[in-house]
Amino acid sequence: MASATGIPETRSGDATNHGRGEQEPLLGRAGDASQQEDQGLQFNFVIGTAVIAQVGIWILTATIWASVFVSPLMLFSAHPLLNSAGILLTTQAILLLQPTHTPKQKKQGANIHGILNLTSILTLIAALVVIEYNKIAHSGAHFVSPHAILGLITYILFFIQAIVGIAQYYTPGVFGSTEKAKSIYKYHRMSGYVILIMSFVTIAAATQTGFNKNILHIQLWAVVVASVITLIGVLPRIKKQKLGL
Repeated sequence: MASATGIPETRSGDATNHGRGEQEPLLGRAGDASQQEDQGLQFNFVIGTAVIAQVGIWILTATIWASVFVSPLMLFSAHPLLNSAGILLTTQAILLLQPTHTPKQKKQGANIHGILNLTSILTLIAALVVIEYNKIAHSGAHFVSPHAILGLITYILFFIQAIVGIAQYYTPGVFGSTEKAKSIYKYHRMSGYVILIMSFVTIAAATQTGFNKNILHIQLWAVVVASVITLIGVLPRIKKQKLGL
């Protein structure tokens, strides 16, 4: 059965039967990364391996922001600041929604997940505007370096992901029916993890740009380590059933 919002109903016992069901994460036992009935959504940011993810994403964000603020500030400085803030928000949006499993939790989680991701998208758009204005003002080449190309692809995927996510949840009729909209939920989730990984790869590529090597001096190893730590915290919390596994 499905509720009026298109969120599948959860039958008691499904998630606890020999560790199977929607509460079973990729690693660990059922319930290891599940929101309890009486817990608020705020606990989802630290349930299970989320603490590891928080350490990783905050180290990455702090590394970027510290490098920017100890360097000469200019308009371009807003680009890494805004991009890292956007990735931080996206990571929080993922961590918030992962442990939900009841209809009420999913509805509340989806709404806040949407707000966090919308804020992230606006932040990323601002970062894109900054870099494009800077390129135009200095007659610079557009989308030439690996970082620029990866960045453009990642921006596009973020925008598509946001549009599809909003449409499938808030206006499922555009897919023909609520059931058809629900049938692509798993693809939305899968692509979300792919985009997060691509974001980290794009940041890693940024460490090889002339601006970073000459001014910011963010180390590639620091980005890789922080990104890996974040993924170690995020990926084990993936619910198998939510991906159709």
